[in-house]
Amino acid sequence: MSLQLRPYQEEALEQLRLGFAQGKRAQVLVAPTGSGKTEMAIALMKATKDKGNKAAMLLDRIVLCDQTSKRLEKYSIEHGVLQSGHWRYRPHENIQVCSAQTLERRGSFPGLNLLIVDECHATRDQTVEFIKNNPDVRVIGLTATPFTKGLGKIYDNVISPVTTKQLVDDNVLVPLRVFLAKEIDMEGAKKVAGEWSQAETSERGIKITGDVVAEWIKKTEEIFGRPRKTIVFCAGVSHGVDLSRKFQERGFNFICISYKDDDEFKKQVIADFSKPDTKIHGLIATDILTKGFDVPDVMIGVSARPFSKSLSSHIQQMGRVMRGNPLDDEKKFAVWLDHSGNYLRFREDWDEVFEAGVSELDDGKEKAKKEPTLKEKEASKCQRCSVLWPVGSDVCHNCGYVRERRNSVVTVDGRMEELATGAVSRESKQDFWSAMQWYIRYQGWSRGRASHTYRDKFGVWPKGLIENAPVMPSTEIKRFVDKKMYQFLKSVGKR
Repeated sequence: MSLQLRPYQEEALEQLRLGFAQGKRAQVLVAPTGSGKTEMAIALMKATKDKGNKAAMLLDRIVLCDQTSKRLEKYSIEHGVLQSGHWRYRPHENIQVCSAQTLERRGSFPGLNLLIVDECHATRDQTVEFIKNNPDVRVIGLTATPFTKGLGKIYDNVISPVTTKQLVDDNVLVPLRVFLAKEIDMEGAKKVAGEWSQAETSERGIKITGDVVAEWIKKTEEIFGRPRKTIVFCAGVSHGVDLSRKFQERGFNFICISYKDDDEFKKQVIADFSKPDTKIHGLIATDILTKGFDVPDVMIGVSARPFSKSLSSHIQQMGRVMRGNPLDDEKKFAVWLDHSGNYLRFREDWDEVFEAGVSELDDGKEKAKKEPTLKEKEASKCQRCSVLWPVGSDVCHNCGYVRERRNSVVTVDGRMEELATGAVSRESKQDFWSAMQWYIRYQGWSRGRASHTYRDKFGVWPKGLIENAPVMPSTEIKRFVDKKMYQFLKSVGKR
């Protein structure tokens, strides 16, 4: 099979070549999970080889080396694998696939012209040192989540050729139907470097194992009428084992895999799960399924590992179920069952990444998030049917009830409720913010008042939008502003 790239993939390679021509030695290619970053990397390595130069792709797990080697083999591209004992050890080949551990042991890579670092947000000290100490080697980092602090000190350019929204619109990825249920209670939990302790999250996660299993059974029956392939992100090994046992007790085959299992066992389980006729209903793991897991017919993802600040992990996990399935037209969407609270916790940042992608490194997204209050959650629940409000709308998408806008977060009351995930377009947000700037310039508003009006409309503060671009407000925006003014004056009169 010959390698065929999509238009946005071709555009990405052109942007990278332009960056190198402009003197950018180390660049980051940002693209959503499922966008074909491996195919783009293979095209780059093949182009390097065709010029008589040497290229290598660096991966941080042995299983990922095997997957990448098989992908190269699929396109009939000769290559070697630099990994201890590997049957494809061919050091003379101009394309090499190697584990990060192998490069660290070698300490050098003679004659290398291009280094591609997979999942470059997971920085490794030795890899960073190699990049710094080899200025003649061009470097491309691949990631869907370039939010690691200090990444901008390693790479000097970022390319983001396509957004998640574009891929969903083009049917490359599928949208999520998000449901929220009883969360793992993390109040007062110990944190290590700003993130909740995994040991404590596992202990607390076990307390709602029964809820996780019961909600999965309920939703898979309601939505699909039968069990569908599922992956579960558990809070820890003991939590995963407990989940597997309780699923088994209810008659469903869920297998827990972890760092405690040998590589061959994990490889066999994932291979079995990948088969269309597999007898495995679901896989359970903490981190193993967040990298290089490519099973497009997975229909359900269960989030049962709370994160305080790791937006990267949250996005990586959701991406594992959003892959489109070219062999099955039935996959029009994927279901996301959130027992962790992560979707609400990272909703604002996720909507921004979904809509606009990433344009810079070190943007400070990886910070502990403030928890929505119970009042904020209750304020966004439809008073008539209890469905969760879609972002930026005052009309319930389920029953048509029209409300007075109060907030944009949602309620979690122990029952699983669906969350509409359609993000407001960036253009709509920019139009509104430009109108607010018109009020600042021509009506004497303070910036604070304009920002609060924007927040009343969208539930978040204006961020990442064009400034100093006032535009006369539309009739709809004027009505919204007049309504807010009337409500304010009425409240003052009452006081």
